[in-house]
Amino acid sequence: MSAIETHGLTKVYRTYKKAPGLWGAIKGLGHRAYEEVRAADGVTFSIEEGEFVGFLGPNGAGKTTVLKMLSGLLNPTSGTAKVLGFTPWERKDAMKRQFSLLMGQKNALWWDLPARESLELNRAIYGIERAAFTRIVAELTELLDCKDKLDVMVRELSLGERMKMELIAALLHSPKVLFLDEPTIGLDVTSQKKVREFLRHYNGENKIVTMLTSHYMQDIEELCARVIIIDHGKLFFDGPLNAIIDRFATHKIVGLAFDNDTQCDFAGLGEVVERSPGRVRLKVPRAKVAETCREVLTACRVTDLNVEELPVEEVIRQLFHEQAVGESNQSSVDSNQ
Repeated sequence: MSAIETHGLTKVYRTYKKAPGLWGAIKGLGHRAYEEVRAADGVTFSIEEGEFVGFLGPNGAGKTTVLKMLSGLLNPTSGTAKVLGFTPWERKDAMKRQFSLLMGQKNALWWDLPARESLELNRAIYGIERAAFTRIVAELTELLDCKDKLDVMVRELSLGERMKMELIAALLHSPKVLFLDEPTIGLDVTSQKKVREFLRHYNGENKIVTMLTSHYMQDIEELCARVIIIDHGKLFFDGPLNAIIDRFATHKIVGLAFDNDTQCDFAGLGEVVERSPGRVRLKVPRAKVAETCREVLTACRVTDLNVEELPVEEVIRQLFHEQAVGESNQSSVDSNQ
């Protein structure tokens, strides 16, 4: 049995649509117009034990809604889900002891207490034995290099230090499932790297199921072999990260090096994305890469040539942009009919 399974998971919010102005407010007293927003719409996937899965989508796609349903914070409108064999929204203690939800923009630690005291509170809540608690805290603080910050007030910790303590609190009871919602948001490059290294090590050592949402593609590329993409509440893609490029990348990058005195006209060959003395990088449609290379080699004195795939971050950004433009155009057509 899979560690996490969802079938047709759907969450619909009914929101009040107020007409503008004073008259709209008065009118709303007698009759209110509502509209439905599908934050999650028929989401179906399964995740096996030990998998580290990236959960991607633009803002408002429904990622956090799905994570909240899987952690039991929200009841779905329809559909089913199982986490470690439990139905999450039944909120059974046996399940709550086996998962953690860490949200990068929410604090789980007590702001006015040292981190150690918040961890002590979690120890009492989860009934962790003193010896096991001491061992786990020692191991995690060493891995995250924050042992000297345990007795510092949480409000006095830097953002990176606070996130490390939040991670320790989330993992204190040795969960089997970890939901991470933007764990590196706002962190500097060094802190992001430290958190990524820790998560990779912890997942590898403990085979913990991990679902990660992040707007930093470097997090996803370094940690997740598999990604699930959701857009407007619907599952859009589920598969290996490198398959995104094969399936959705419409262009490649052709890197060219020339003698310094070479003059070439790249009009019509592709989009110049980078230019420096003796070097040019062209963004070329995949179907025209071979033809473009032939034309450049014929017309210019090329000393080096290489062809690269687009960065996965750019492919995903382009994908979401095209989806948004397509929906905007469709809305315009519908409104004109």
